[in-house]
Amino acid sequence: MKRVDGRSMMAAAGAMLLGAGTVVVAGLGTGFGIVASAWAQADPAKDFPSRPIRIMGQGVGSTADYLSRVVGQKLTERWGQPVIVDNRAGAGGTIPTEVAARATPDGHTLVMGHAGPMVSAVTLYPKLSYDPVRDLQPIAMVAQGVTTLVVNNALPVTSVKELIAYAKQKGRLAYGSAGNGSISHLSAELFSKVTGIEMEHIPYKSAGAALTALLSGEVGLAFLSPVTVSAQLKAGGAARLRPLVVSTPKRFIGAPDIPGAAEAGISQFEAKLWFGLFTAAKTPEPVVRKLHQAITEILNQPDVREMLLKQGIEAVTSSPEELGQFVKSEIARWTPIIKAAGITAD
Repeated sequence: MKRVDGRSMMAAAGAMLLGAGTVVVAGLGTGFGIVASAWAQADPAKDFPSRPIRIMGQGVGSTADYLSRVVGQKLTERWGQPVIVDNRAGAGGTIPTEVAARATPDGHTLVMGHAGPMVSAVTLYPKLSYDPVRDLQPIAMVAQGVTTLVVNNALPVTSVKELIAYAKQKGRLAYGSAGNGSISHLSAELFSKVTGIEMEHIPYKSAGAALTALLSGEVGLAFLSPVTVSAQLKAGGAARLRPLVVSTPKRFIGAPDIPGAAEAGISQFEAKLWFGLFTAAKTPEPVVRKLHQAITEILNQPDVREMLLKQGIEAVTSSPEELGQFVKSEIARWTPIIKAAGITAD
């Protein structure tokens, strides 16, 4: 019988143990790899954005368009993905908002929402193809401001008091707006109700188009954002338009030279301008949070805040939940006003 050396037996046993150990470690490594891969797949924000982002910015020359371009440029610098501002004017902003509501819920399609498509459209359009609360996911408030009553220099008025007297003498004055249900439309109708003057509504496809009509004399007045009329407000004696009042009781920090409504004698006149970013409902929460964080950090940059304020609008941020509650409160506030005033999508 052949004898087996003890040291050989120990070596063989060690090799077996080492081999077994190696198999166990390899098995654990494979398991951890599978779990890590699953974790990566479970976090949709990890590789977001994976393609260009599109912001439905609405009409060219509008405040929504301007804000979309500012935020879009900063997001491009941050993530290295192109951000395309897709302007589709018309129907009070409901057309681009519908695109965002029907988009794939992955955060790559956003809309710069405002009062028109998010609030008044609920009442003005009985067959609205989307529900702003149910079909859109809030991301963050972007900015707030005022509308400004501006008149063509051809109108012989320099104050709200003179405009009221002129309108009562001449009859119905034609005013332009950024579209049915836009805040410029609601502002004018509220102004008409508060002052008792009659006005004829001429809706345009965008704020930029309304400004063009006002400059040409096609309409005599309009309620527009200071951003839209910024060049005219800064033109001094060369300006072809004259601002009379802003749509808040007090003067607005972004347009300090224009009287507030209380100062102009119409303290009941108030219509806040606001803009917020939304995406399609059911977008994964991690993606919403990533977008919210980036947008909030951009808006809190001192240079961005200063730039917006110089254009006549104030950077204002919020959580997604706060923006959602704000939209609901605005719908509750404006719906009875719209109905009582008989405002229609004419």
